[in-house]
Amino acid sequence: MIDKNYAPQEIEQKWYAYWLENKLFASKPDPNKEAYTIVIPPPNVTGVLHMGHMLNNTIQDVLIRKARMEGKEACWVPGTDHASIATEAKVVAMLKEKGIEKKDISREEFLKYAFEWKDKYGGIILDQLKKLGASCDWDRTRFTMEPKLYEAVIDTFVRLYNKGLIYRGVRMVNWDPQGKTALSDEEVIYKDVQAKLYHIQYPLVDGTGHVTIATTRPETIMADAAICVNPSDERYLSLHGKKVFIPLINREISIIPDDYVSTDFGTGCLKVTPAHDLNDYELGIKHKLPVIDIIDDNGSLNEKAVLFVGLDRFEARKRIVKQLTEEGYLVHTEEYKSTVGTSERTGAVIEPKLSLQWFLKMEEMAKPALENVMNDNIQLHPAKFKNTYRSWMENVHDWCISRQLWWGQQIPAFYLQDGTLIVAKDKKEALRIARDKYQLFALVEDDLSQDPDVLDTWFSSWLWPISVFDGIENPENEDIKYYYPTNDLVTGPDILFFWVARMIMAGYEWRGELPFKNVYLTGIVRDKQGRKMSKSLGNSPDPLDLIEKFGADGVRSGLLFSAPAGNDLLFDEKLCEQGRNFSNKIWNAFRLLKGLDLIQAASLPEHQLATQWFESKLSQTIIDVQDHFSKFRISDALLSIYNLVWDDYCGKYLEIIKPPYQSPIESDTLSSALSLFDQLMRLLHPYMPFITEEIWQNMENRAEGISICRSEFPQAKSIDSSLVAQFDVLFEIITKIREIRNSKQLSPKLALTLCIKTEQPSAYVAIQAILVKLANLESIQFIQEPMAEAQSFVVKSDQYFVPLESNEDPAVLRAESEKELSYLEGFKKSVEAKLANEKFVQNAKADLVERERQKLADAENKIKSLKELLARLS
Repeated sequence: MIDKNYAPQEIEQKWYAYWLENKLFASKPDPNKEAYTIVIPPPNVTGVLHMGHMLNNTIQDVLIRKARMEGKEACWVPGTDHASIATEAKVVAMLKEKGIEKKDISREEFLKYAFEWKDKYGGIILDQLKKLGASCDWDRTRFTMEPKLYEAVIDTFVRLYNKGLIYRGVRMVNWDPQGKTALSDEEVIYKDVQAKLYHIQYPLVDGTGHVTIATTRPETIMADAAICVNPSDERYLSLHGKKVFIPLINREISIIPDDYVSTDFGTGCLKVTPAHDLNDYELGIKHKLPVIDIIDDNGSLNEKAVLFVGLDRFEARKRIVKQLTEEGYLVHTEEYKSTVGTSERTGAVIEPKLSLQWFLKMEEMAKPALENVMNDNIQLHPAKFKNTYRSWMENVHDWCISRQLWWGQQIPAFYLQDGTLIVAKDKKEALRIARDKYQLFALVEDDLSQDPDVLDTWFSSWLWPISVFDGIENPENEDIKYYYPTNDLVTGPDILFFWVARMIMAGYEWRGELPFKNVYLTGIVRDKQGRKMSKSLGNSPDPLDLIEKFGADGVRSGLLFSAPAGNDLLFDEKLCEQGRNFSNKIWNAFRLLKGLDLIQAASLPEHQLATQWFESKLSQTIIDVQDHFSKFRISDALLSIYNLVWDDYCGKYLEIIKPPYQSPIESDTLSSALSLFDQLMRLLHPYMPFITEEIWQNMENRAEGISICRSEFPQAKSIDSSLVAQFDVLFEIITKIREIRNSKQLSPKLALTLCIKTEQPSAYVAIQAILVKLANLESIQFIQEPMAEAQSFVVKSDQYFVPLESNEDPAVLRAESEKELSYLEGFKKSVEAKLANEKFVQNAKADLVERERQKLADAENKIKSLKELLARLS
């Protein structure tokens, strides 16, 4: 007995447990099957499920479930990323709550706490993905800090160092004062801000006056090494080589000329602070200026600043502005629109800072990664992102790969007491190298100290498609040879460079081939006002609450109803409500079929015809769905299935075959209907796995197998195009009759008469019974002449008349017909104009052009029929 109401929560829990118990998501290499592989973009262990994860992982699950049903050896590898900066911040905060400061414990103790935190919280997001229905091979779950993957990262560092691609040096980096670590350029988020431009006077040492500079950072004037002007700026020609005093501290600096300075920005005088600005640093090198670093790692002023030592940089800014004003140096302040870099992880304002860091040379590695995207060996979907990708890759910078943290893979660099550097896999290997290379036979491990920094988190995740299959440590193992390269990657365009591009580089560096064939770039999930969803705005619903309210299938389909690749999704709960309504529609259709009484008999001719029609519609939809998938139009594929199920199967086919109330249905008809429903469930399963499994398991004549997720994806069969066209006419006639009922407020129970003026009455023989049933007709009559006193309409070249007892006033009928004729003549002109446009005809798809030609033919037929009717009425 099928329950009256669909209860998704019970069904979802039941079937997910069933899938896991029967290992239906598990995968192992099978030489007799084609591999289909997806690696999950590993969420941070600090993370919980948000709307972006929901969209991304729903798309991955759709792809993997479809591949599994197509007979491929589908493998979806899950896992998490250790997220150095974010996780360390969480652990430090947890320790503070316990009264423990990081600086008071050893690295080993800290890591013990960090792993305890990870074991407690790190798997939350993966468990949440199970609620969504994600069909990952959970036995393959990987973690970027697990021993094997840790070892892969260390070996990668050593190999690249030995190739001369990794080096250590002092460079200007992006410094996060809150995380107290360097960041790569890609981890900096730039934000528009309303800043202030401070105009400050620097007195000339010779007492002849002053120069005025404009700066947004007055707190750094104590680190100034020069004042720079454009050599062609006539205002300052006489000042070249002269000196000025830095306000408040009265240290002398020179005025230098350089083309770098713009004459029309600010005052045309630039304060040069090599330690705290990348461009100033380059100027400093060019002009051999001193580098004075006055800001500590935590963002406070140090003793080199002389003033405001120990104050936070922003507090120091307030204090120095006050003092500059009081002493007459600050002459003017103006509002100024600017951008500031912020840390992606902590949100802190980035401090440009000279720092001794480790770097990876990127120029040569970027070449194959650029070439193979531009030539479409690796395809981006949508392709519009190729331009962005090319721009990044053609202007690639060396990658700062070191981070001043404890949570992460510790850099395998060891130092002798005299500072000699040895890069090796571990201390034991470093000791061997030291003894062999430097003949230091008395050296012991305690004489070596390891670099305290860890590697950037992305330095582990760029290996992900290889390392999850142990392809770094064991490059010829069965898994990596079978599953790699992977097939499709689903991710966001915001990490196109610092994850996707780097994985491509790693693929060519380690295995000489691409890591995946397609990159599907999702859009950003926004609210219906277009704002990016975020906790701070309070506009992001809890995904688990949505699942509880609408069911996982409702949320999955709701998300994908409007999620075209690369374009942002404007999320509205009504989408999930639409998804839930779709679930209910499917459930009620199945209940209807299961509740019908049977009579052992062959199908009625009209039921046979309807089944043949729907089989053609199903085959055409399957072809359309496969075409959409080949072009990564995942949402379009769902909409095709949705329309087939809701409109064609439930709204038309079931209405044709459904017997009168409490009457039985022929056994052959029901068997056909259930067989078609089985195919619909298999077609829909990748999108809505839970309800399709529940229904499939309750179908006696379903396909063989333990689960729908291991059943065969439907295959298209022959299409009877003429039958489809005939039914299109049929349903248009029914729609027109229902419009007449609505406009005249006639009861649906009132049987009407339909009169048809046609040259081919025989064309209606097969569909007459269906037309009578769905339009509720008392009779169908074929006539030779138009009827003046009847409601009329035209479909194709045939005219249809519905005589009503009220006998509408001929004058009213004439007025309505003239109005429709006027509209159709205007419509005809617009279509003719479109078809007369050579660019449209040449560039539009053939089926679109054909549809326009068909519109023109239909309009001409209707115009002809209306003119005949008006002639009769005159």
